[in-house]
Amino acid sequence: MPREYSLEKTRNIGIIAHIDAGKTTTTESILYYSGKIHKIGAVHEGNTAMDWMEQERERGITITAAATTSFWSKTLQSGAKAEDTHRINIIDTPGHVDFTVEVERSLRVLDGAVVVFDGKMGVEPQSETVWRQADKYLVPRMCFINKINQTGGDFYKSLDAIHKRLSPNAFPIQLPIGFEKDINGVVDLVKMKSYTYKEHKDKGFTEGEVPASMLEKAKEYRLKLIEKAVESDDVLMEKYLAGTELTEEELMRAIRSSTLTGKFYPVVGGDGRGLIVTTILDAVVNYLPSPMDKPPVKGINTKTKEEILLTPVDDEKFVALAFKIATDPFVGKLAFFRVYTGVLQTGSYILNTRSGNKERVGRLVRLHADSREEVKEVYSGDIAALVGPKDTFTGDTLTNVDYPVQLESIKFPEPVISVAIEPKTKQDQEKMGLALQKLAEEDPTFRIKSDEETNQTLISGMGELHLDIIVDRMKREFKVEANVGRPQVAYKETIKGKSEAEGKYIRQTGGRGQYGHVYIRLEPQDDPTKGNEFVNEVVGGTIPREYIPAVDKGIKEAEDRGVIAGFPLINAKVTLYDGSYHEVDSSEIAFKIAGSMAFQDAVKKAQPILLEPIMKVEVLTPESSLGDVIGDLNAKRGKILEMGERGNIKVVDAEVPLAEMFGYATQIRSMSQGQASYSMEFHHYEEVPRNVAEKIIGETGKIRVGQNK
Repeated sequence: MPREYSLEKTRNIGIIAHIDAGKTTTTESILYYSGKIHKIGAVHEGNTAMDWMEQERERGITITAAATTSFWSKTLQSGAKAEDTHRINIIDTPGHVDFTVEVERSLRVLDGAVVVFDGKMGVEPQSETVWRQADKYLVPRMCFINKINQTGGDFYKSLDAIHKRLSPNAFPIQLPIGFEKDINGVVDLVKMKSYTYKEHKDKGFTEGEVPASMLEKAKEYRLKLIEKAVESDDVLMEKYLAGTELTEEELMRAIRSSTLTGKFYPVVGGDGRGLIVTTILDAVVNYLPSPMDKPPVKGINTKTKEEILLTPVDDEKFVALAFKIATDPFVGKLAFFRVYTGVLQTGSYILNTRSGNKERVGRLVRLHADSREEVKEVYSGDIAALVGPKDTFTGDTLTNVDYPVQLESIKFPEPVISVAIEPKTKQDQEKMGLALQKLAEEDPTFRIKSDEETNQTLISGMGELHLDIIVDRMKREFKVEANVGRPQVAYKETIKGKSEAEGKYIRQTGGRGQYGHVYIRLEPQDDPTKGNEFVNEVVGGTIPREYIPAVDKGIKEAEDRGVIAGFPLINAKVTLYDGSYHEVDSSEIAFKIAGSMAFQDAVKKAQPILLEPIMKVEVLTPESSLGDVIGDLNAKRGKILEMGERGNIKVVDAEVPLAEMFGYATQIRSMSQGQASYSMEFHHYEEVPRNVAEKIIGETGKIRVGQNK
């Protein structure tokens, strides 16, 4: 069956932003004006199409990235033909930092993005985070400044904030007509026409000339737009410098080619609840990339180890990346995937190159939030889902069975907070393990660990809200009741110095004994991105080759358990350089224990320290409470980085240890009579001050995360 829409007419985009910027509302309007839904839902009423989970509708936030497909052919000038129709695959992502995993894995597979900003607040902390994530994956994007029709909304102030905090290469392609509640349209800087409406929920614009009061400003911004756009097109640059006026088509071509380089960001603005979103759709179609516009994706042939460049061609062999796992109450496990090349049909077999396992493709679906459209095949450039995969996880590469290609996987941040969790009844105990396992399959930033000493289950995640949602989902979806402990910080251990140590494990118990003997060198990792590293420098067979993996395993287990306070030890390089063995008594278990003993001894001699997560905190407060807020942050071992203002509100940027931030929402409300608010996200790990570290270690000699009852 031939594909319905060509690759040139396909767009895979994400809607990304800070929490409450209006992503979901904007997406709802896009679906309404493109004919996908017949009524615009409202987040505060809990009836949006994209926020379909019960928890999302109750809390008014997006928790999980939702995918949908829409179609667009209408333009500002109308009269578009059927062949102009584009398929737009949209992923609406969460704005809350606790669910940053959803943004990370979505951007990994998307071709373009629309970054939504709250026009009253400008650039907020999570705006910067999602912008950096898009930079990391080289995702071309456009900006939509939302809510400028509301009191305090200001298109030009928000644009200035984008220039100062994100990129000077963001340029309006349209300007709003009016201010705040009087906004009633836009001036299109490409066409130099005005497009107005009477009500923001009108079905179409009225075209006219640029208002006389805006003509000079429109000319000024159009000149800036042209100067930047032609930079990536030598022919148009020469034409412009020669003083020749660019045609509308030439300027659109220049904007598109500049946007595709990732060095130019078209900007539009307005009210995301209404007609203005049609200009977003026009810009998505006109300026954001199709799968064909993206550079080839690199893969590695797992057999030959040669690099392969993958282009979106239907008649090549199938290669896709699984970027999200979801548990559906009706069909079971779903694996969302992006097809990079080839075609996948139901009934065929695929290879998971991570596990080496083959699997039959039973059912394929396209998604609209929580509803499914069953399809028989999907093509290169498509985003779809596989129903009921047995052994597929986030980041896995799926290919033709005779084409073992491995794509770069997706890296996720480490959890920073843990709680102990216990089932309420014996019946709950049996179901809890299965529920946690399924939730961990879905979310790579959610971890489960059993504490052997306390017999507790510890769950770790990106924040209190993250773990709260996990527990709530466990209760609703899996019918598991549980008692949850007090949140605890996910500390880490590391070393500052170098050391060497010997590990010797000898046991004689009558009959065959145990003998393992190693010498290791321990040092801090030069490049923290490498994580822990094990290097084998044994020569001359002083330790037989078959025992080396056992030494590595013993060291890894000791790293996971920690040495000084029971927290995982990170950023260490261990070199095994010598040892000895016994022809009869040596065994893998003996060398594993010897490796662990040597590592623990080496850590104690290498200036071990505790690390704690440091959060980037932004506080919005009235001036009357500013002194109290700053004093309180200083008392929490915080570092004040910057102070500014947004309108009448003071803004404080700080870095504060997570350990000091529990219960801060209540504290800040009480010190500001309920007027201040804050947001925070993980920033980095930093050494715990000696007096605080001694207190943590001294509580039990070896603290256990989650031991709080």
